[in-house]
Amino acid sequence: MRYAIFFVPPSNDPLTRVATNWLGRNAFTDETVEAPAITGLNDAEIAFHTAAPRRYGFHGTLKAPFRLAGETSEPELVAAMTAFAATVRAFEIPQLTIARIGSFFALVPSEPVADLNDLAGRAVRDFDCFRAPLSDAEVERRAPQKLTPPQLANLQRWGYPYVFDEFRFHMTLTGPVGAGDAARVEQALHAFFDPVLSEPVEVRNIALFTEAERGAPFQVHSLFPLMLGEQRRSA
Repeated sequence: MRYAIFFVPPSNDPLTRVATNWLGRNAFTDETVEAPAITGLNDAEIAFHTAAPRRYGFHGTLKAPFRLAGETSEPELVAAMTAFAATVRAFEIPQLTIARIGSFFALVPSEPVADLNDLAGRAVRDFDCFRAPLSDAEVERRAPQKLTPPQLANLQRWGYPYVFDEFRFHMTLTGPVGAGDAARVEQALHAFFDPVLSEPVEVRNIALFTEAERGAPFQVHSLFPLMLGEQRRSA
């Protein structure tokens, strides 16, 4: 079993519904969703380009997947996330936009969001006591020889290369897309997602996702509401 701390809007949010249709799977229910009709891409192409992110479900990573440390338990993690969420004030991402990151496409903030970066940094630090050390095989899967020195240091210390200064919030929409297909895929993404990208995205919860066994689909375990308004509890 692995766990991950992600952000995802509620299941009834328009962005979640559209992303679920695009990816072909609902991470809240683990149900398969019929592929959308999109001009320029057929069903097989959509299924191919969404195969990698479909397993993880629609999400933005705050703390990457981890196995529980031996002295910790799932109920303790859930309790810690409940307490943690009560110390974080809800905020908005003013706008998400479609961007190509390396070879894949994702939704990213149109401008830096300090509250989002702070939330991710806190999640990495505060929940690291629940993370079991990486195995040699897990380190190798990260291709450490391709990482920069700061990314390698992050992998060794925090179990994930892309944290703190290396962090870039994104909500993955495709796997690697070849140069010959990139323009068509990007055009299809804009046609499908642009109608729901005009409004701010409310970050009102964090989510615990679980992976029953390596390679299994990630599913939403629980959502943990953040503080609203001016109420605040001590950390």
